[in-house]
Amino acid sequence: MASENLKGALEKKANGTAVKKASPSKGMEQLLNKMAGQIQKALPSMVSSERFQRVALTAFSNNVKLQQCEPMSFIAAMMQSAQLGLEPNTPLGQAYLIPYGKQVQFQIGYKGLLELAQRSGKIKSIYAHTVRANDEFDIDYGLEQKLVHKPDLKGNRGEVIGYYAVYHLDTGGNSFIFMTKDEILEFAKKKSKTFNNGPWQTDFDEMAKKTVIKKLLKYAPVSIEMQKAMTVDETSKSEISDDMSLVEEDEYIEGEFEEVVTEGEE
Repeated sequence: MASENLKGALEKKANGTAVKKASPSKGMEQLLNKMAGQIQKALPSMVSSERFQRVALTAFSNNVKLQQCEPMSFIAAMMQSAQLGLEPNTPLGQAYLIPYGKQVQFQIGYKGLLELAQRSGKIKSIYAHTVRANDEFDIDYGLEQKLVHKPDLKGNRGEVIGYYAVYHLDTGGNSFIFMTKDEILEFAKKKSKTFNNGPWQTDFDEMAKKTVIKKLLKYAPVSIEMQKAMTVDETSKSEISDDMSLVEEDEYIEGEFEEVVTEGEE
């Protein structure tokens, strides 16, 4: 029976009637089309289903490992990004879709976090900087907080020793936080599931700045939207909703990445 099936397959191939398996991108496009109505209901008003599909397919097509993840995990990560008004996996660095086993993890980037904080309406300005060994740097905590940072502009600034973030409120208040590079590394290795696979490896400085900003914002008077944004950061989900912060995070699904063969390849 097996030989007959093989013979039939060979005859079909010889006759040009063999059916080619659809490429991962084509399969995702079909799934997005099928879910268009459901997706549109969950999207913010400023984003159309058509635009969401274009951005999603671009991100999906440009990353082979994303193509090996659970399709709904990818769509859910895209939805989290869309609801926050951030575009993932672009040079803007606003957000990232990161393969983690068979799941897709959504991560807000440093620039995305700055954008969200400034949208909150309560923060006048927010920024983060790198401190190097030869910079003049001093901080005082206590009743009167003080931070002084003067980069060495006359020569080599030396190795990175830490990062700090500062915010100024519309009402005139301000605050800051500082973490050493070792503290950043310890935090990242302990808290980030994708430390070895993603922006921590390609954009360490920006992820370090994001870390101090995120820690600083825990004590800032931010909006409810900003609070929701921080709850969906670095999560993997497989359902879509008009409020992705309410969707439970998936349990980790193990899986090895395999080589993806697209239509027309041998």
